[in-house]
Amino acid sequence: MVGGRGTIGPDRPSKRLSGYLDRRVMLILPLGFASGLPLLLTFSTLAAWLATAGVSRTAIGAFAIVGTPYALKFLWSPLIDRLPAPIAIGRRRGWGLAIQILLVAAMLALGKCDPKHHLSLMGALALLVAFLSASQDIVIDAYRVELLTPDQQGPGAGMIQTGYRLGMLTAGAGALIIAAQAGWFAAYAAMAALMSIGMLVFIFGPEPETAGAVEAGLPGGYDAMRRWFATAVLGPFMDFMRRPLWAAILSFIFAYKLGEAMAGVMAMPLYVGIGFSLEQIAAISKVAGFVATVVGALAGGYITQKLGVVRALLLCGVLQSAGNLFYVLQAVGGHHLGYLALCVSAENLTGAMAGAALVAYISDLCSPAFTATQYALLSSLAAVGRTIIASSGGLLAQQFGWVRFFLMTTVITIPALILLVWIARRGGIAVEESTRIASASG
Repeated sequence: MVGGRGTIGPDRPSKRLSGYLDRRVMLILPLGFASGLPLLLTFSTLAAWLATAGVSRTAIGAFAIVGTPYALKFLWSPLIDRLPAPIAIGRRRGWGLAIQILLVAAMLALGKCDPKHHLSLMGALALLVAFLSASQDIVIDAYRVELLTPDQQGPGAGMIQTGYRLGMLTAGAGALIIAAQAGWFAAYAAMAALMSIGMLVFIFGPEPETAGAVEAGLPGGYDAMRRWFATAVLGPFMDFMRRPLWAAILSFIFAYKLGEAMAGVMAMPLYVGIGFSLEQIAAISKVAGFVATVVGALAGGYITQKLGVVRALLLCGVLQSAGNLFYVLQAVGGHHLGYLALCVSAENLTGAMAGAALVAYISDLCSPAFTATQYALLSSLAAVGRTIIASSGGLLAQQFGWVRFFLMTTVITIPALILLVWIARRGGIAVEESTRIASASG
């Protein structure tokens, strides 16, 4: 499957392993951490906060809609892609640092809310956190794709997913531990302080060499604005639409992680509803979740280089779908710590593997001239399932019950895997041939 930067395929084992030790690849780890940290503060950690406060299951599910900016970030990505940064330390680093400063303030404000009295305000602030987090992702993704060479995109995908999942684990298990001991504001304040890890990379890291032009600012006058809009906004989309089967590719990206997203939004309400305490959930997550996250993300990047992106997406997609069956085991088995450990491990292992494969695929599709905008567009589609579609998870779980709901999330990704095979064959490059081409080009 042909992308903008050369398809990622197999290579020598020693090169695949040493790729993770490259200095630039290692810089992606803390950026992935900063990217994943805010997500659960508007997702499952927020759901746990609302569940312990007595908010209804349907309302908790509806709160997933605050993640809509992740699905719409491509709308303002051209501004970040083309305009000079508010802080003059380089286009990518300057935008990243400025957004992170605002994100810290928004996280602190959200943590000060009381769901019993400020539920609407919490929704508005959670939406703001999601908007700033999505904007941060635009910068981080463009920074990663531009900083790394084509043969580093596989390890880079593994690193970004490792950091991303560790950030999610910290904002999940870590925040729950702090909330149980010191309250929810302390938990959110601690997460805000940890954003400094990503800031350090933008402050001291290198600025990547980019192919895209930088505008001096928004142009004045109708004709100038029209030309700017055609180049900066329409240009990235028209460039992508010149690819064969572009609509099918977009459909695949949208559906690939839909089942995981629908299951994930209701995982915490399931655990709390069964009777697990925040301390129990956090204790299991920080051990089983940590190991599974690191192994899954690094394995996903390794498998992508070893098997090629198509085979990696297929294998990791099947494992990701099968991982949702452990939620069924948890729902049937009830309050059983062993089942909880299995469920958390399977969720983090398979989700991280599939995420690394998808990140490598999307990175490969981006044209160098429009990195931020095209990556934002493609990753936004994956986020739609986590937000707009998954927001119905609470209502579906309420109507169908836990077992039938999680069985549905297990099979819902199958059409995406079938579509992937169809795209690979219709694109004129069989799976075996694409990996040979990638190996030769590497």
